[in-house]
Amino acid sequence: MLYTLSRSPYARDLPALLLTARPGDDLLLMQDGVIAGLAGTSALEKLLGSPLGLYALDADIAARGLLAHFSDKITLISYTGFVSLTVKHPQQMAW
Repeated sequence: MLYTLSRSPYARDLPALLLTARPGDDLLLMQDGVIAGLAGTSALEKLLGSPLGLYALDADIAARGLLAHFSDKITLISYTGFVSLTVKHPQQMAW
């Protein structure tokens, strides 16, 4: 399953998303969801403790000027990488 988080993790039920995650699932942070990848935040700690593969759209991080504050434990991808994740995961859920 591919999960996409497009809103701030503080405006969504991140714990509920993490409860549904299984090994082999991936999470893509996009739009305001990239806030979850900021270093030193409680949201990032929750993500790192999950079984999810963690990805973020580099363009959305750059557009928000967050690259210097973003965790290096999350893989940055382009829109081409996003397409690859959608091919890998026929089932997707948006948060």
